[in-house]
Amino acid sequence: MTTKLKRLALTLATLTASGLFLPGAFAEGAGDPVKGGTLIYLEQQAHTNLYPPAGGFYPNGGILNQITDKLTYQNPKTLEIEPWIAESWTVNADATEYTFKIRPGVTFSDGTPLDAAAVAKNYDVFGLGNKALKQPVSEVINNYERSEVADSQTVKFYFKKPSPGFLQGTSVIGSGLVAASTLALPFEQLGDATKIIGSGPFVVDSETIGKELNLKAREEYAWGPAKLDHQGRAHLDGIKYIITGEDSVRIGALLAGQADFIRQVQAYDEKQVEAQDYQIYAPSTRGVNNSVVFRPDNPLVADVRVRRALLHATDAKEIVTTLFSANYPQATSIIASTALGYRDISAKLAFDPEKAKALLDEAGWTVGANGLRQKDGKELVLTAYESLPQPQNKETLQLVAQQWGKLGVKLTVLAGDSGSRIVDDLDPLKTPVSPAMVGRADPDVIKSQYYPKNRDVLRQKGGQSDKVQSFADDKLNGLLEALTSEPDREKRFAIAGEVQDYVVDQAYAIPIFEEPQAFAGAPYVQGIAFEAVGRPSFYSTWLADH
Repeated sequence: MTTKLKRLALTLATLTASGLFLPGAFAEGAGDPVKGGTLIYLEQQAHTNLYPPAGGFYPNGGILNQITDKLTYQNPKTLEIEPWIAESWTVNADATEYTFKIRPGVTFSDGTPLDAAAVAKNYDVFGLGNKALKQPVSEVINNYERSEVADSQTVKFYFKKPSPGFLQGTSVIGSGLVAASTLALPFEQLGDATKIIGSGPFVVDSETIGKELNLKAREEYAWGPAKLDHQGRAHLDGIKYIITGEDSVRIGALLAGQADFIRQVQAYDEKQVEAQDYQIYAPSTRGVNNSVVFRPDNPLVADVRVRRALLHATDAKEIVTTLFSANYPQATSIIASTALGYRDISAKLAFDPEKAKALLDEAGWTVGANGLRQKDGKELVLTAYESLPQPQNKETLQLVAQQWGKLGVKLTVLAGDSGSRIVDDLDPLKTPVSPAMVGRADPDVIKSQYYPKNRDVLRQKGGQSDKVQSFADDKLNGLLEALTSEPDREKRFAIAGEVQDYVVDQAYAIPIFEEPQAFAGAPYVQGIAFEAVGRPSFYSTWLADH
């Protein structure tokens, strides 16, 4: 163990015990990139599974982004799709056939070629899944039929129906390319990072599962995104991920000079970080906003009037101004204002407690002697579990509960690490309310969130849960299918707008804020980059003298 890592271990132990914050060390200024050094990165949560389509969970994606490459690269500033492992591509008029020319000379870290056959194998698994190995279909790939290898550097993909989001889907974390040996493993083994063989600028060196992960630079790496200024080997020698669950410990270690970069900085800590000239990074996730969603299969929220009442009883402005910073804009639709296909429907989200009361009265829910709304001998008491990955989600739900409580509706907020959470979340009778969000810089993200065969956040019959008795919304599902199958860009955006209106008209979701991914870094950490939905890339990162 290096002297710095010994000091870090001591610092983490001290901070955990005392909550103290120590002054940080500062760089004298950055010059040309420096080769070498190990980035100490403190992560709030351990990764769960590194099967690439599981990369939507941010701790997973934050690793996959360093060890895998993608077929294409989405420029995070312009959102244009640029060459990476694919040198070029063609798409037919109705977006049912895509042909990619693969960059020559690329290899996985086990020495096997990343050629057309390897790309085809990856997408056949991502597009169709593998039931025998329990590898699920990727949520970013729709209407997939098959691949065809024309030659060693040319692969073609066929779709049953138009799939206009596929090109962007080849650029996302969930489409990181891995070697055949990784694809041959069952899903449950892919939580072991040492089994993930990619072609990226870093490779897994060692892992203590749930505690620490060490990556090292791949010396022969020479195939970064074609338009990046930096080409060749990564500047860093390595990255050390240390799982550090407590916010104060991560902040304290950073400001003590014992860590270089941290994820999940709470809004209330931003001023403390910036006061010491450390950098806050808050890239947008450009997808479905941080929201509260309902499960209408539960009879308590089956009536749209009840859901609309709770929507108008929610003061998103109060939540944002009380708990968050300028990096968390108040939501004006179910998707972020930076998202493709965004429509401003803020008028439909207005905080209006009088309207909320009237809707509950109209629905037959009257205030009882104990102050709670009652109907047919039942009280309007709802339950939600906090979502640990979402910033200050417990506090957000508790503030929502206070707001609803003024109308006589009780919301019970349960711990996100409760042992029964996963099972209960599948049962609308036990969990009628849930927090939800998902990032992706393409309109297909809306389908990922609401479609029963994807994330199924509303819990529809035929979706992810066998506990649903009857709820299904064929109109919504039809719109979502149309959204992902319309090749005309303007028509597709129009459908996206229609879905945004419909979800809020049905009060299936209450959007609260546009969620960034919040990081903090020491001033000597240079060249930090983020892909289009906020996962860090350390390929061009370097450490200035300090």
